[in-house]
Amino acid sequence: MPERSGDAGMVSEDQRQEMVELRLPRTDEEQEFLSAHRATSPGVPSFLHYYAEGMPFDRYLEVLQQQARGEHLSPQHVPSTFLFAFDGPRIVGRVSIRHGLNEFLLRLGGHIGYVVVPEFRRRGYATAMLRRAIEIARDRFGLTRVLLTCDDDNVGSIRTIEKNGGVLENIVTGPDLATPKRRYWIDARQRDA
Repeated sequence: MPERSGDAGMVSEDQRQEMVELRLPRTDEEQEFLSAHRATSPGVPSFLHYYAEGMPFDRYLEVLQQQARGEHLSPQHVPSTFLFAFDGPRIVGRVSIRHGLNEFLLRLGGHIGYVVVPEFRRRGYATAMLRRAIEIARDRFGLTRVLLTCDDDNVGSIRTIEKNGGVLENIVTGPDLATPKRRYWIDARQRDA
């Protein structure tokens, strides 16, 4: 049985990897979606992309599918696949996989962004989610190298990226940044197919 909040048992990273599934929620999973949203969005306002409070759930799922197809994009956006990380019935986080990079994403955003729901942090979910997202970027979108970025003081993200093979290229600074950004490249071809 998967580890839940308060369980005493430990789950290895390999087990966690097997338990995490990246997908869109089904329409009957709206309550779990709202629960993850309410738990995470106050601290991470960007937890949900393209969602407006009160938006019908089926409409939100439709918008995510349009974004993945590159339809109705704002000028600064690129097509992206937005998926939720499930461990059994629970949403433990989300990932955004950008199919390509524009100038902004090349400098600061990268190909993949991820957030873990607060109650599931520090349990290896971020590492498992990122690993799965890299596989999707390679298998669905043909990306051989993926760029990941994180704040220079975000030790958790640094560890997650480096555990997934991230090689630091540089640290970006500038008057537009409150915190320097670390830029990592991961060779997606070195993953098990």
